[in-house]
Parts: sequence; C-alpha cells; structure tokens
Amino acid sequence: MTTDTQQTPDVPVEAYLRRIGATRPERPDAGALRNLHVRHLKAVPFENLSIHLGEDIVLEEKLLLDKVVGARRGGFCYEINGTFAALLRAVGFRVTLLQARVFGEGGRLGIPYDHMALLVEAEPEGQSGEEGRWLADVGFGEHGHFPLALDERGDQADPAGTFRVVETEDGDLDVLRNGKPQYRLETRPRALADFTVGAWYHRTSPDSHFPRSLVCTRLTDEGRVTLSGHKLVTHVHGERTERMLEGDEEVRAAYRDLFGIELAELPPLPPARRA
Repeated sequence: MTTDTQQTPDVPVEAYLRRIGATRPERPDAGALRNLHVRHLKAVPFENLSIHLGEDIVLEEKLLLDKVVGARRGGFCYEINGTFAALLRAVGFRVTLLQARVFGEGGRLGIPYDHMALLVEAEPEGQSGEEGRWLADVGFGEHGHFPLALDERGDQADPAGTFRVVETEDGDLDVLRNGKPQYRLETRPRALADFTVGAWYHRTSPDSHFPRSLVCTRLTDEGRVTLSGHKLVTHVHGERTERMLEGDEEVRAAYRDLFGIELAELPPLPPARRA
C-alpha cells in the first residue's frame, strides 16, 4: 500500500493563491477548505487540451504545478486534484489521494484509477466544532461546488444538486448526485504515481472519451461556461445558451478571455467532432 499524505515542500503557495483569487487561510478548517474549493473551480478549468495538443502529461508534482500555476492552465482530474492536494497540504491540511472508478452507461464501472479525488482532514471550526473528513474534488468537471462530508450518509445540499455518500457491501463508497451514481471511491490511501496507468489510458485509449472529445469548462458566479471545439455553451442562472464560434481567432479569444488560457496553437478537433 502506498500513501501520499505528507506536506510537500517547494509549493509556490502565494502564486497558487493568487491564481485562484484567495488568501492564505488563518486555520486549515472546513470553512477555509470550502472557500479554496469553490475558488479553485472558478479559476482553474477542467480541460483536456494537452491530449489533443500532443503535450506530455507527467504525474510529478513540480511539473503539474508548473502547468497549473506557472502556465495558468487547467487539466483533468489527476492534474488539478493533484495540484490542489499540494496547495492544501502547504497551508496545513492533511490530504490523502483516493482512487475511484466512474460509473458509465448502464451503470458500468470504469477502470481502476479512472479518477482521483481527495480525502481532506480539517481542523474544527470554532471552539465547539469537530474535526471533519471531507471529500474534495475539483477535477470532475460539472460536480459539487463544495466538499462533501465523507462520513455523512444523508443528503448533502450543494448548488450543483443533492449529493449522498453511500457505503457498498465491499466497503467502498458510492458518490451520488441527484440520486445518480457518479463514481465508486476506495478509501485506501494512494500516491500520485499510482495514477500513471489511469492517466495513460485516458490519454491514449479509444475506449476513453477524452481522446474523442475536446473540453474546457469552469464554474462561474452565474453558472458555468464550456468550450467544446468551436461550440461555446454558457449556463447563466439555469438558462442554457449555445453558439458556434466562427474561425480560429474567435476560438483562441474564447480560450483567452473565458479561461485565461493563451494558446499559440489551437488543439485540432477530434475526428468525431469535425463537421
């Protein structure tokens, strides 16, 4: 069994906090975790552009921080949950990496190490508060805005819906959103390197949806904005608007203005998405 719970040195904390528009929390408590979580979702997009640009994805903490903080990019689950874990540790939280398998069509589970999520242990809020174990996840695309109480078995209200954590017969945990299973979580601690095979699969396998789709999405104050190829979708207070962008320059401007991503070269559209 491998673990990844220790604070890692050389995290550019102040630069990372500026990246997400946050200040260093006074204490690593649940309120601070909630604030960092939602700010991360609004600042750092979930995106798979590297797969389509032919960029290597190496699950080493420094390289991931260079991408997310230095280059102001996003990433998929292994990248942005991996860097978020580093930030949380650096400001005093205890963090464990957990592996999960995502539910697909017909309730079929994905491969082992299909997804990475975070178990975060926070200090109590106030004198009467209790220490809590939280499920943080800033790398699952459209998901909860705030961490879930990992040991709570009732409904948990979130702006993104009603969530529930359910124990399975084998001791795993199913995470449900509005009654629909999202992923099955193992509680055994993992290390960043353990997810290398999962990341390789999602970069290269024709059975993974990532090579077959192009996505860049982030939470906004009003809802969500998503760019998929040349299609821009915005959700504002529950209303959905969709339009096709015209030409590469408009697409490049959307990446820059909506996601803060400067691209010298646009990712090519996957074959299934070409007109």
